[in-house]
Formats: sequence, C-alpha cells, structure tokens
Amino acid sequence: MSSTWVNQAIAKIEADYQRSADTHLIKLDLPQLDGIDIYLKDESTHPTGSLKHRLARSLFLYALCNGWIKKDTPIIESSSGSTAVSEAYFARLLGLPFIAVMPQTTAKKKIQQIEFYGARCHFVDNGSQMYAESEKLAAELQGHYMDQFTYAERATDWRGNNNIADSIFIQMEKEPHPIPSWIVMSPGTGGTSATIGRYIRYQQQQTQLCVVDPENSVFYDYFHNGDASIISDKSSKIEGIGRPRVEPSFIAGVVDSMIKIPDAASIATIQWLEQLIGRKTGASTGTNLYGALLLATQMRNEGQTGSIVTLICDAGERYLDTYYNPQWIEDNIGCFEHYREKLVAFNESGLLR
Repeated sequence: MSSTWVNQAIAKIEADYQRSADTHLIKLDLPQLDGIDIYLKDESTHPTGSLKHRLARSLFLYALCNGWIKKDTPIIESSSGSTAVSEAYFARLLGLPFIAVMPQTTAKKKIQQIEFYGARCHFVDNGSQMYAESEKLAAELQGHYMDQFTYAERATDWRGNNNIADSIFIQMEKEPHPIPSWIVMSPGTGGTSATIGRYIRYQQQQTQLCVVDPENSVFYDYFHNGDASIISDKSSKIEGIGRPRVEPSFIAGVVDSMIKIPDAASIATIQWLEQLIGRKTGASTGTNLYGALLLATQMRNEGQTGSIVTLICDAGERYLDTYYNPQWIEDNIGCFEHYREKLVAFNESGLLR
C-alpha cells in the first residue's frame, strides 16, 4: 500500500511538471554595453512564483524516492519564505500537512501565500533558530524535516535532465555570444550555484560562475578563508539569500569568483531594473544584477565581449511592504542614493564605477 501511494505521489509531481512550461530568458536592452549582453532567467513565472519551485519539486522527489515521505507524513521546512511557498504547493498536491518554520520578519505576502496552500507557519525570533526548531517539530510530529539547506545540492541532477543550467545553455544557443562568459547567482541554500557550477564543468564549458553574497551572510568569507565554522549573529536583509552559517549545500569548489554586494546596491538596482523592464522584482534579483553589471564593467575595462546570465529569483509584488516601502527601506537599509547615482551614470557610460 505504501509503495502504491509513493508511486502515485511521484506520478502527480511528474504530471505537474509536464503541465509547466520553461521560464523565459530576457535580454536586457543595454546599448551602452557595446559587445556585452546581459540576460535574466525569469524564475518568477513558475506556478509558485520563484526559483524555489524547482528546488521544492526536486526535494519532494528525492525524499519520496528515499522512502522518507509516506502517506500522511507531516512535512516540516525551515525557510525564509519562497521555498516554503513552493513546498506548501507540492504538499497540497500530495495531500500532506506542511509546516514552515520561519523568522518573524518574513514578508507578509509570503506568509499569506503559504497559508493559501493550506500550510501552517511557525515563527522564530531569529533565522539561526529555524534549524533546531524544525528538527524538534519533525520529531514531535513523527514527520519529515525536508532540510533544504542540506539536500539542495544533491536533490537536483546537475548533469542535465532539464535543470536550470541545462535550460540556460539551450536558450542561449542562437544568441550572439551563446556560451556565457559568466553566470551570476546568489546563494540561499547554495544548491542552485552547486547545480550550475557542476553542470558547467561536466559539460566542459568555458563559462565562469560568480556567486554574489549580501551583507550579514558568511558565504563570501567562507569562500576566501575556508572556515566552515563561521557564524553571523545577524540575519540577511535580502530575503531568500544570505545565511548566518555555512550551509552544507554551498559547494565553494564549483565557484570561480565571489562578490560582496551592499544591501543598498540591491535596492537601488531593483528600482533601476523596474524602469528598464516595467516590472518589480525581489531584492535578491537586485543583488544578482548588480554583480552582473560589475562583471560587465570588468569585461569592458579588459576589452572583452561576451554574455552574462543571471536570474530574476521572484517577483516584487511579494515585497510591497518591505523593499518597495520607503519607510521600511529607511529603517532597515538606509540611504541608497549613492548607488542610484552610480546606476544613473552607468546608463550613460556603460561602466559601473
């Protein structure tokens, strides 16, 4: 009976995948970057609105095939929002109870979306408390702790099989510079950067992977000093990315370069991008794109041409009460006029100084 339910559950997830189209690759209109093209892989168009839809699907399939999830198994996840939204979607698809353990500061829109799928939110005061609280709940309820921060790097087939890296390279085939010079990604679990970096090496591509890290995150320091015991006593203000500890899914060996991006630069960039594409995006997209613009400047200074690909991680409508709220920005980020001026100057020169 158990194997029958698992087979049916896997079939439901696979059918859901067949009903879903791939996400778009948007080429930015930046004539000031002569010979350098920047693309955004728009992950906000997934059914649950973010990059994490891919991860949630993979985590459920991984756990089902490992025998960790059975009929009526409660699912628990530690998440700042987007992963929980996507996992709540798949839990409802399979008829499973779901609890998201998250910080009190999680955007209200994300909380509403999680609850929309019939899930429950369980709050902690600080992001660093999510792990232990999730393990505790799973033990009490005899449930399964999905643990995206451990399993993200291994749940997805990084060699191909329609993963995000495979999709990027297929969509780039007819572009002027079909093999990207850089792919830029910000880390939350580190799973997507692991998938992209491994895929690049397995396919023997010349593309380099740059990971951009927000403030109050330890990945950048770990990449440079190798100390996996680093702990930050502050949480990232850029939801969905940045972690107070080195997550098991972050594989530094597949990363070619890392850049630390100020939070104020991320906020300035999403406002700049909205003027360019007419849409709001989450602040992690600003982190990604600011890093891509820095790399484009580096390429121009070195006389290089080519392409850079990064991601729209989710839509900005989730953050109307935070990243698009002037009072919240003033209280949590501070003045970002300096970076807005840098982006205005970039519009003329094609150089981010």
